[in-house]
This record gives sequence, C-alpha cells and structure tokens, in this order.
Amino acid sequence: MSQALSERTIAIVKATVPALEAHGLDIVREMYARMFQNPEIRDLFNQSHHGDTGSQPRALTGAILAYAANIDNLGALTSAVERIAQKHVGLQILPDHYPHVANALLGAIGHVLGEAATEEVLAAWGEAYWFLANILITREAALYENLAAAKGGWNGWRAFEVAEVRPESSVITSIILRPVDGGPVLAHKPGQYLTFWLDLPGHAPIKRNYSISSAPNGETYRISVKREPQGLASTWLHENARPGTILKVGAPAGDFFLPEDVERPIVLLSGGVGLTPMVSMLETLAARQPQARVHYVHGARDLASHAMGDHVRQLTSVIPASRNTVFYESVPEAADLAAHERKGRISGDWLASETSVEEADYYLCGPRPFLRALVSDLVEIGVSADRIHYEFFGPADEALAA
Repeated sequence: MSQALSERTIAIVKATVPALEAHGLDIVREMYARMFQNPEIRDLFNQSHHGDTGSQPRALTGAILAYAANIDNLGALTSAVERIAQKHVGLQILPDHYPHVANALLGAIGHVLGEAATEEVLAAWGEAYWFLANILITREAALYENLAAAKGGWNGWRAFEVAEVRPESSVITSIILRPVDGGPVLAHKPGQYLTFWLDLPGHAPIKRNYSISSAPNGETYRISVKREPQGLASTWLHENARPGTILKVGAPAGDFFLPEDVERPIVLLSGGVGLTPMVSMLETLAARQPQARVHYVHGARDLASHAMGDHVRQLTSVIPASRNTVFYESVPEAADLAAHERKGRISGDWLASETSVEEADYYLCGPRPFLRALVSDLVEIGVSADRIHYEFFGPADEALAA
C-alpha cells in the first residue's frame, strides 16, 4: 500500500491546476517526445493516437488535470485507475517502464513551465506521480498474477494461429484465432478485448486492441475487424490474415464487460463495428442466461456495412424476453425494411419510449460521436450514471470522461 501523500504535496499539486489548464497539452506533448526517443518505450504505444491531431495527448492531459484536481479525493478516480491498469496489462506495461515516464513528465513540466517549475513544484509532482504509479503497479501485478494462474491464462505475448477468416459485411471481417501451443484459452468476460503485437514490414511494431466478438468457449477467440480507410493495422489484417497466419496476442483485458449474473433488463447499444463486444455479450446470454430480458439496438451506416445481422437475429430467437432493433442512416428508396429495422439514428426519445429507462442497464460501444450523443441522451432521459456502461474506441474522450 502506498503511503499517504503529504498535505504540502497535495496543496502544491492543487495549486498547479491553473497552469495545467493553460499548458497541460504542451507538457504532455513534450513528455511523449522525450519518451519516444527510446524505441523500447515508443513501441509500447499506439502511434496512431499521437501526433498533432492524435487523441492520446488530449486524453492524458485531461487525466492529469483530473488527478491534480482530485488529489485530495482519489476515490473519485477509482474507475479511471482500473481502466488504465487494464490497458497497461493488455500492452504488457511493467514496473521497469514507470521511471521512463517519471523522468519524461518531470522534464516536460520543467521545460514548459520554466521558472514556475520550482524545485518544490517538481518534488511535489514527483511524489504525486510515484504515489499513483505505485497504485497502478500494485493493481497490475495482481492482474498479471490472476491471468497467469487462471486456466488458459498467460502473461506476455502468446502465439495464435488464424483458424478461419469470415467476411461479415462490406467492411467488417471476422478472424477466428486458435493458440499455436494447443492449450486452452482463458474464458474472457464478454465485452473484453485482446491486444495484438503486429510486426508490419517497413514499420516499427504496432499494438492494437480488438474486442472479442464471441462468447467464451475455452478453445478459440473471434475478433471482427472493420477495415478503416487509413487504418494501418486493420488494412494489414484484412489483406494478410489468412488461415495459418501467426499473430502475437496478449491475454483478455478490459473493465467493460457483462456481469456473470444479470438481474436487471439489459439494453445493448452499438454503432458500426462497436457491435463486436455486444455480440459477445448476446452469445453469452443466449448460452448461459436465456431468461434474461435484453434489447439489442444497433446503428449501421447502411445495409451493406451491417455485420452479423442474421447471427444476432438467431441469438435473440433463443432468448424469449429479447428484442432486436437496427437503425440504418442510409436506406435506398425501394428498400423493403423488416419489422425490426428503422431508418435514421438511435435517439434518446426513441430509447425513452422503447426501453426500460427506470431499471435497465445500458451497455454502449461505438465511435466517439455515437457515444457522446447517446450517453448524453441517456442522462437526459433519466438513466442513472451507475447504469450506463461504455467502451471507448481509442483514448478516453474528455466529454465522456466528464
């Protein structure tokens, strides 16, 4: 257990909040520039989230501000700490990596704030950093230990062979993975993701997270990948993942998942390829809790890009108290939509009239604009925050975090 922060450190860190609000993004970008001078540290990160237009620097700036503002009330950050620890375990972050971040952060604070970064300020931020780092290191150690001890679990990167490739829509393809060693695989929690280490010709190694789109079965995992126009990893997987291809895979991770015992009604909300963890949840409910009350609502761009529609209908057919609704943003004039299909987008008004707002748990996954809109809508129609659960594509969005 980490020792408590000194009152003096708490006061100094809170006093730096205005400076962080003004210069936090510059500090974070300088910090990453320093860290990425070390190729070993650089390769731990998803580089598509960095750069001038990258989302990770803004996300980390928001996280640092939240830490500084709540440093005397760290209980408010419990869920954020768990999310970070889960991401770190997926990326194989180890205690040896933390000093590199500390040196880069303190160096960046000194560089950007100049004379305002006194020895006292730097010492306070050093203490504050290591206080949080030790909390994360302790939690991550427990996660690594649990993964290694569980049946089919592992630490580090495990070799998986592509067993099958299955086109699901015009843009989404499913990849079924089986461990090369022939052993069992950890029974993931429906909603969790796998982290992949991809060695692409002409590029430094890249890391990507892909949600598991199947229920746990002890033998294989399925991921369903959308081919993004500028997506380095997704394009490579679509063009190169064939039966027999070997991929390096980290153990399942993530704090977004369906609980083992579902008592309240469940509403699954997804946009685009955000359907992947929802299909895992729905498969699990169909197999283990067919008595569950579940309504799966999906938003797709058009008919051609909608993946797994038939599969979802088959799953809901074996769950008596279930519904399935699909919204299409674009539909040809002559299209004959089925009874469960709608034209347009999912809205708060529709959810208020068609779902159990007073008692249901809502699980959401999709692009950030989708999440921003629907999380706000759910709050406005009276869904309590403890019943709204969502997964991010990429770094946490500041508006969503708030």
